[in-house]
Amino acid sequence: MRILVTGGVRSGKSRHAEGLLGEDADVTYVAPGRRADGSDPDWDARVALHRSRRPAGWSTVETGAVEEALRGARGPVLVDCLGTWLTAILDEGGLWEAATAEIEAVVAVRLEALCAALVEAPRVVLVTNEVGFGVVPEHRSGRLFRDLLGTVNQRVAAVCDEVHLVVAGRVLKL
Repeated sequence: MRILVTGGVRSGKSRHAEGLLGEDADVTYVAPGRRADGSDPDWDARVALHRSRRPAGWSTVETGAVEEALRGARGPVLVDCLGTWLTAILDEGGLWEAATAEIEAVVAVRLEALCAALVEAPRVVLVTNEVGFGVVPEHRSGRLFRDLLGTVNQRVAAVCDEVHLVVAGRVLKL
């Protein structure tokens, strides 16, 4: 079973995703975002909150190579989140100012690898952000991220068995 959990910021999507695997003892939690490093207290607090909710038996893998983590996991996997995974790809490649075609090509390769690994994964829950409900971002980087994440979400949803939309802590199965 592969489930994509999407929703807005602070909608409750991570808590819902954790609850979907809460009974499992051997979960691999894949955190593809930036590590807490003291440079951003707000980010560090978010990371600490997520860490504090994880059961003691869960193992954490902090990596942008989500496809490798999926293939290396022995049991269920929770990936939180695809928005930070995408940000890491753009950061690592220095792509924020690159030509759109170049960015899309790099993301497409990584996305294809992720989807191939997902198809092989027996039990995985992925968290992502739904960023297309708001206003059109003023800056190119915001529009770029919104558009790319929309594509990522569509492709990942296509290989998942279920998609859950979380709004104000309520879950809608799509």
